[in-house]
Amino acid sequence: MVTVMGKLTLRLPEQLDARLNLFAKLEDSSRSELVRMALEKFLREREREQLLTEVVQAARFLATDPEAQADNTAISAEFSGADSEALAQLEQNDTEKWWQ
Repeated sequence: MVTVMGKLTLRLPEQLDARLNLFAKLEDSSRSELVRMALEKFLREREREQLLTEVVQAARFLATDPEAQADNTAISAEFSGADSEALAQLEQNDTEKWWQ
């Protein structure tokens, strides 16, 4: 399978270029491969940070919005019976010797 790749021209400070050359030699890899791996890692981390920021914003909204709190209370009430039933079943199974 042939992977089609875009092209990027990058200017690096001399010290960074020297470090890149050294690591490419040590890793027996190309400079391009090392830069691709570093960029992939950087973008993955930034995407994760953005996702976490959005989760925190959503949690803050849910924690402070009266309508969301009312919905949460209603959903909790609907599932409280199922939670109790599941817990009772687990407790019953816990008394049995599951390893035998």
